[in-house]
Amino acid sequence: MPSVNAVPIIKPAAAFAAPNDFQDPNEVKRRSAVRMYNKNYGLSQASLWVVMLFLFISAAAAGALAQEDTSADSITPFVYNVENTGANYAAPVFPSFAQLPIIRPLPDPFRFADGTRDTSFASWERRRNEIKATIEKYEIGPKPDCSDCTITASYTPPPAGSNTGSLIVTVTRNGKSLTLNERVYIPPRAGSGPFPALIPMSLAFPPFFVPPVPNHGSLPSSVFASRAIATVDFFHNDVTVYSFSGVRSHTNDPFYQLYPELCAGTCTGTSNSGQYAAWAWGVSRLIDGMEIATHQAVNPLPIDMKHLAVTGCSYAGKMALFAGAFDERIGLTIAQENGGGGAPAWRVTDEIEAGGASEDIQRTDYNWFAGQMKQFASPNVYKMPTDHHELMAMVAPRALLETGNLDFYWLSNRSNYVSARATQQVYNTLGIGDRFGFYIDSGHNHCATLPAEAPAIAAYLDKFMFGDATANTHVEVNPYATLDYSRWTAWWGTNDPKFPNNWNPGDGTVVLSMARPLGINSGDTVLAGYDLWMANAHPAATVSLAGGSVETDVSCPDGSSYTLAIPLPDQSYSIASGDNSWYPSPNQKSPLVYQGTAMNSSTAACSGGVAKSSYFSALGEGPRFTFAGPGFRTTDTTDPLNVRFHCDAGNNGAGGSWSPTVTVNYNPQ
Repeated sequence: MPSVNAVPIIKPAAAFAAPNDFQDPNEVKRRSAVRMYNKNYGLSQASLWVVMLFLFISAAAAGALAQEDTSADSITPFVYNVENTGANYAAPVFPSFAQLPIIRPLPDPFRFADGTRDTSFASWERRRNEIKATIEKYEIGPKPDCSDCTITASYTPPPAGSNTGSLIVTVTRNGKSLTLNERVYIPPRAGSGPFPALIPMSLAFPPFFVPPVPNHGSLPSSVFASRAIATVDFFHNDVTVYSFSGVRSHTNDPFYQLYPELCAGTCTGTSNSGQYAAWAWGVSRLIDGMEIATHQAVNPLPIDMKHLAVTGCSYAGKMALFAGAFDERIGLTIAQENGGGGAPAWRVTDEIEAGGASEDIQRTDYNWFAGQMKQFASPNVYKMPTDHHELMAMVAPRALLETGNLDFYWLSNRSNYVSARATQQVYNTLGIGDRFGFYIDSGHNHCATLPAEAPAIAAYLDKFMFGDATANTHVEVNPYATLDYSRWTAWWGTNDPKFPNNWNPGDGTVVLSMARPLGINSGDTVLAGYDLWMANAHPAATVSLAGGSVETDVSCPDGSSYTLAIPLPDQSYSIASGDNSWYPSPNQKSPLVYQGTAMNSSTAACSGGVAKSSYFSALGEGPRFTFAGPGFRTTDTTDPLNVRFHCDAGNNGAGGSWSPTVTVNYNPQ
């Protein structure tokens, strides 16, 4: 397991004299340095003073770091007072699945559905709403806006000798009701508020099990000991019930009783709205109730609605991420160790993680996601119009800190890292790089937090819950100093979604591409295979390949497209000492080098199809590298192992050609 050798990147704070309000630490803990702007971004005189000060600081700051210091930027609010600022924009017109284009790298988050591109913050509201609509369409199903609901709320303050009150929120639709019964922890000896509030995604089975009070989720309690932060539980089973035993029916869950036209898991017809849509809806309704309760005549809820945070870990980390992405009243999202379906990009996981080792579209929980997402299972993942760097980018311009854990390979940490770097580009492009951070470490249990992580969490709380503009939120902890993440985003700003290079990260993984037009008709047998040779006066060696495949992307005359996968059998070769021959054969037309075949007989197949590119894939297992695992393995890693591949349709190589040769890298990242 590689050690985490990176540290949070921190810009030196510029020396300046802040207003008196900001110099008083008690006041800093109570008030926001920057007030929420309304949709028209109107500024008060005090806010203008702050803006001018920070513009001066920003101009003076050094700039040679990956993140940009833009705290209190004049054009980028920290939070909004509505659930979705882009609600007035119409959803894009979605093509049929067959007509969706194949995009192997990460989709460009600034590219609109009509093909135009705009990186300005002024256009982000509209683009963000497109991403939202697309994720609802293809991944989680609709998150209703509750415009046809009636919502009531009542807050009861803590009784004498206690710090725990209660909030009851009732949502009624079409004569049916759903009730959220949540605990509210008020920090002691901190005055009367209003207090910033943390909303943890929580599992409870009262009276058998309820989380402790105060409930900080998986965040370290030590971080909160000196910070006057309230907590408001979100007991997610009040909305829809978490399943411990596979996919089940949720028809009787409260959310699906309110919305019988929607369903998740096993239900009549097709699952069309997974639990992450329902749980995100529930968090939004909780916030509606909190807002109502802050205005009740007697004992109003003492919560500062401009400073709300959500958090969760594992499946609840995904829940927090979807909640934060889909409700712009949430100023800070902390999504811990959320794994596949959360921060990691689906297509990156499919491209670089060995099959079955990480959570992917085929192996996720279809209680959580809508049934329509299954159509994007490998090899169709590249037809997905969005990916989860864009789910994270939906949080922008608000703050997001997300984490990983190298000790649990199934969390897809490398994919998490690639996705995080892509999200970081969005934040940097919008001029708010200090509002996004990622922390991928090791050495602790799942959903535990090392003391070393606490300063990063504290900084995000201080800056985005209390308005401390001096807090250092430049967090980029990861062990991937040499992992080439930029290949996934290099095409952004062009019209050609392709990789600039091959993928050869050092763990027996090799992903090669070859651009050569290839005619493929319905019913054709497509052949594919590879060759290898060892250089130098090497000792006798055994070389094996496990889990290999070739894919070719086919475009049809009607504009539809599909990917044809040709699996390759697991094979090993014994190579004599000093033998520099190609194995299994130097002859391109030999059947030995067409190890895999596939019949082009899918429903998507067409006559007159053209494959412009083919891809060879042999995936290792990253830090879990072993010489008995998947990908290319050799008993001799000192001498170079070289590989190439080819693909042809129907004529056993007569018209084919080899890809360029690549030397396998055996320095695992």
